[in-house]
Amino acid sequence: MTTMTVQEIQELIPNRYPIYFIDKVTNLVPGEHVTAIKNVTINEEFFQGHFPGEPVMPGVLIIESLAQAGSIPLLKMDKFKSQTAYLGGLNKVKFRKKVVPGDVLKLKVDIVKLKDYAGIGKGVAYVDGKKVCEAEMTFIIGR
Repeated sequence: MTTMTVQEIQELIPNRYPIYFIDKVTNLVPGEHVTAIKNVTINEEFFQGHFPGEPVMPGVLIIESLAQAGSIPLLKMDKFKSQTAYLGGLNKVKFRKKVVPGDVLKLKVDIVKLKDYAGIGKGVAYVDGKKVCEAEMTFIIGR
């Protein structure tokens, strides 16, 4: 089990503000799985317009959070060092509950298949132990 700080994560993935959604990695096994945290705050830019009077984190940004988390166990593998993981596809996406300011988004992604420079991850996002989103993601590794 490995943990990572924001600085260590930013050395691994290229995302930066305002499209950076990982605050901490709490559990990591390279090539296998990751658990990460995203603290959702009212200061997020997207809350200005989504939705006025009822701030809700857009579903696509929950998926982006899962994708950023899912890239970490791949990019920590020696064979993918200094490369980038791109989201190549999504399947079986389901949204189950709203994510709002003050929520702590717990992101879990298991890498279920890895072949050459592509992998499939099954991701689930939770708030307070309740599933808010799930998706199967295809990652393409490249430079």
